[in-house]
Amino acid sequence: MTTLKLAVPDLISNSYFPVAAAVELGFFKEEGLDVALELIFPVNRAYEALKNGDIDFVGGSAHSALSAFPDWEGVKLLAAQGQGMYWFLVMHRDLAPSRGDLSVVKGRSIGAAPWVEMGLRRLLIEAGIDLARDEVRIAPVPGAGSGGGMVNFGITAARALEERKIDGFWANGMGAETAVLSGAGVVVLDIRRGDGPKAAFDYTFASLAATDRLIQEKPDVAAAAVRALVKTQKALKENPAIATDVGKKLFPSTEAALIAELIRRDVPYYDAAISRATVAGMNRFARDIGILARDVAYENIVATQFSDLWS
Repeated sequence: MTTLKLAVPDLISNSYFPVAAAVELGFFKEEGLDVALELIFPVNRAYEALKNGDIDFVGGSAHSALSAFPDWEGVKLLAAQGQGMYWFLVMHRDLAPSRGDLSVVKGRSIGAAPWVEMGLRRLLIEAGIDLARDEVRIAPVPGAGSGGGMVNFGITAARALEERKIDGFWANGMGAETAVLSGAGVVVLDIRRGDGPKAAFDYTFASLAATDRLIQEKPDVAAAAVRALVKTQKALKENPAIATDVGKKLFPSTEAALIAELIRRDVPYYDAAISRATVAGMNRFARDIGILARDVAYENIVATQFSDLWS
């Protein structure tokens, strides 16, 4: 059996946990696929590896496929790992932040990963923040450069916040939880759960993507991958505690102890379907920030032939 490679841009995280769990819990193997999990940071490098044929699937932020596939040419989204934009804005406790109050970002430095930062920039603009006038500095987190490698961004961001190298960060739920538990951070925005501009929910989502070439040449492999993801989502919904078993294999002990609770919070969003409304919202966001030159039809973005496997 040929080994297939699946890249994620953040591993010690709940963001792309469904695909990681599909590997570790054996659901890919149940579908006849031998899948190896790889960490490739930042997300644009993961999609570049997909385009170059170095990997077979990316489990990452959906909009970031545009980094390597302009106007969605040559790539398709197979399924959603979860619904909604899944990042958190966390600010240092010393700034006395409060939930939903974005005035706290004025004059502050906020760490965010490449391509991930686009969601933060756009939602701040929609919320009435002028990034230049209000002196909001959004940049990579110290210690998590954009040159690639084994970087687990959320954990790195939480550490930088605790060491006061940054005033805040925009990152995954594991990073947010780590910062809150350390006492250094306070969650200001949780987009999935209703904070921030309403449109921000559909800026992006965690997806499973493959090239048009793989889908055309190996449709059975693509279908099997979707089935494995859906089985994993169902298993985690039924018993989020099994996430701990996966965490013990992939994470340090501290984060392994946290993952089941994070997955319990996320399972309401575990739906593999990719709706037309979701894609329309994502495309609108992509055009607004200048990474998509034209509107692209839903069928040219989503591998609709596998839609009957989403549930």
